[in-house]
Amino acid sequence: MEQGICFEPCANGAAGMHAATSSFSGACDSANASGRTVANMSNRAVANAPDRAGVKCGGRPFDASRPPLFHISDASVVRAGKTILHIDDFRLAEGEKIAVLGPNGAGKSTFIKLLTREVMPLHRDEAPVVFRGNARPTLADIKACFGVVSSSMHDQISVHLPVIDIVCGGFFGTLGLPRGVQASAAMRDTARDALDRLGIFDLADRDVLTLSTGQVRRVLVARELVHDPQVLIFDEPCTGLDPQGMYHMRKTMCELADEGCGIVLVTHYPEDIIPAIDRLVLMKDALVYADGAKEELLADGVMSDLFEAPLHVESHDGWYALRGVFA
Repeated sequence: MEQGICFEPCANGAAGMHAATSSFSGACDSANASGRTVANMSNRAVANAPDRAGVKCGGRPFDASRPPLFHISDASVVRAGKTILHIDDFRLAEGEKIAVLGPNGAGKSTFIKLLTREVMPLHRDEAPVVFRGNARPTLADIKACFGVVSSSMHDQISVHLPVIDIVCGGFFGTLGLPRGVQASAAMRDTARDALDRLGIFDLADRDVLTLSTGQVRRVLVARELVHDPQVLIFDEPCTGLDPQGMYHMRKTMCELADEGCGIVLVTHYPEDIIPAIDRLVLMKDALVYADGAKEELLADGVMSDLFEAPLHVESHDGWYALRGVFA
């Protein structure tokens, strides 16, 4: 018998805060901008995953004998009797870098929540979601794998805290330190290292509410790096940022991808898609509309159909931009 949707604690652990506690170009010339030429990748083979060894950021060297990081098959998420997401077949390889693109209401956020176990699919005899070959992964397994950075998490920062405490909160799954808890010296060293990696070491002792929006967004990336995730999910990371903030966020994604981190980028805008991402998953009407090579899907006709507006795609040095076509 099918069961309705159930909710579990947020996989990034950031459900709340303790009171006590234009086209971008040239940001990462070293990023891997090569694209695949497979038009339909919904049954993508694990052998197509990137072959990297000795990577940082929790990335794993590719091993063809391992199952994919995720395999989703015939998965439906239902709320109040309405299907808000259905995935026929989707595979994500270890270390893969993808972008999930689509209009508002397409199901992108629900898709990410399905990966992070914030929502569960309808029960089926054969598990719809399999993580590293395991049909029953624990929430701890998922949380150890993923780091999540989102504009909605940014909105939860509402009290005066030093940046170093925000970053150390990543060890506990909180924004800031839990009430009555002190970070160890080792934790603080790790937090400062994470800030240094992102070029914002000098912000460690600043009040987080005195920072620019772009600086806070990078602080949240550092918060995720302290637990050494294998995959970073960027959920609309450039929302609300000015051009400088967008530049630094996209540059950060480039650098982490080049270190070997798996990247899952959720966005409305092709401008956010860094060159290292070579696969797009397009979503529309709670379904996967298309899944394939970036170079083939970032095309005028596909984008116009996806967003139901006349659009033109431009590209330069591995970066893409979308603009309207007006008569």
